[in-house]
Formats: sequence, structure tokens, C-alpha cells
Amino acid sequence: MRPMTTPPLDDRLTEEVLGHLGVVAPAPTTDLLDALVTAYTRRVPWESASRIARRARTAETTDCPRWPEEFWRQTFRQGTGGTCFESNYAFFSLLRALGYEGYLTINDMGAQIGCHTAIVILLDGQQWLVDVGMPIYLPLPFGPASTEPRRTPFHTYTVRPDGPGRYQVERAPHPNPNCFTLHDRPIPDATYRAATTADYEPTGYFNDRAIITKVIGDEIWRFNGVVPPLLESFVYGGRADQLLNGDYADAVASRFGIDAEIVRAALRLTGVE
Repeated sequence: MRPMTTPPLDDRLTEEVLGHLGVVAPAPTTDLLDALVTAYTRRVPWESASRIARRARTAETTDCPRWPEEFWRQTFRQGTGGTCFESNYAFFSLLRALGYEGYLTINDMGAQIGCHTAIVILLDGQQWLVDVGMPIYLPLPFGPASTEPRRTPFHTYTVRPDGPGRYQVERAPHPNPNCFTLHDRPIPDATYRAATTADYEPTGYFNDRAIITKVIGDEIWRFNGVVPPLLESFVYGGRADQLLNGDYADAVASRFGIDAEIVRAALRLTGVE
């Protein structure tokens, strides 16, 4: 493995993040890794609203990315999260601060190349796929000869070998069982940061649709960001839809705990008001 170049969070911010997640962190273990992913998906949303709002008020693309310090501070203040590039980077910086070893990857989704990121953690001789940027709801063990599935409260996942350094990440039950193609190769920090910046360009992803996903209670909840606006909830193999009425921004902000003005700006910019 190449030397890790992604900087860890400083000690003070690490303690604040752990407090926000409600996790006590002893030495790095698989149990702690499970706890961190579980807490993250319940406290920090996957969402594109904050990046849409930020892109609109930021003149230079190079100033758009929220690096870990700013990412976590905005999470504390306004309940935001992010999409895969920023959220996995911020989460990996936390893991680095807690003593985990690993690296960031950039991966494909079908014909879309280099569109999704994930973390690989090396622990006790095992590789673990960690991805709060989809999210995947628990770390997944994987390797060249391993296809052992892991069940989470929402899906059962399998990381299936598909050639040297290549894996198919799959879930069931789900209408689209293939999550993404994992390319198991470390991405240097500078390369990852450049890709994160480029994701704010017009060719980037989720710049034109406000989507929000978060575990609330025992269900996955999602705002779909289309017209008519829907709140969707998911349990293992099931789905229910709830049509929104009235002030969409207030309803969405209340459900997901995100600052209403960020949601309102994102909806206005994407034509959903």
C-alpha cells in the first residue's frame, strides 16, 4: 500500500465529531468501525442540497469543495452532509485520526466512469469496504477469493471479485442490485481532491437535483427532488411514498434536520418550489 497522504482530523475536531455521532472510540476495531458507520448514517445525511446551494453562491469552482474541517463544522451547525466525494473524504479523515489504515478509491457505476468514491480499510489482515457516500450501511469484508455476504438492516451486500483489483458491489433485495464497480487501488490525496473539485463543474454529479437520504428510526427516508416532490421510506424489501404538500422546504428540512434555507435555495435552483 502507498503511504497514506490524506490528513487526519485534529484531536479537538475528532472529539467533537465523536460527540456528534455519539460514539466512544477506543483502539481501532471492527466493532468500532461498525458503530461509526451506523452512527454516521443516522446523524449525517447523504444529500446534494448543500452542494447545489454552495455552487450557486461561489464564484470560483476551486472554492466550492468543503474539506473535512468545513464539512464537519457545517454538519454540526446546519445538519448537512454531502455526496460521495466530500462525505467519504471527511469520514476517512476521521478514521485516520482514530488510527485506522487504508485508502480512498474512485470507482464506476455502469457506464459512468470515475463517478463514485469509497474507502478501503485494512484491519487484522482483512480488507473492509467502507462507504458512507452511497451509503452502505455497514463495512463489507472483501478480497480476491471472498464473496461472503453481509446483512445490514436494509440490504444484504456482496462484494464479488471480477478480475484483478476489480469487484462488483451488489445488494439485495433491490430493483437495481449492482451498486458500483470497485477499483481496489489507492488514490493519492491530491488526485482525490482534484476530482472532488471537478465534481462541482457542470459535468459533475447531483448538481441539478436536490436528493436527501438518511436513516430515521428504523427506516431509510429519501426526498427525491423531483416534481411532484415525494418522501420515500424503505425497509427490508419494502417501500412507501408520501406526497408533500404546503411548504416543501420546511417539510423536508424538518424531516431530515437540515437548515431550511439551504433546502429552500436548492429547491429554487432546481425548479422545485
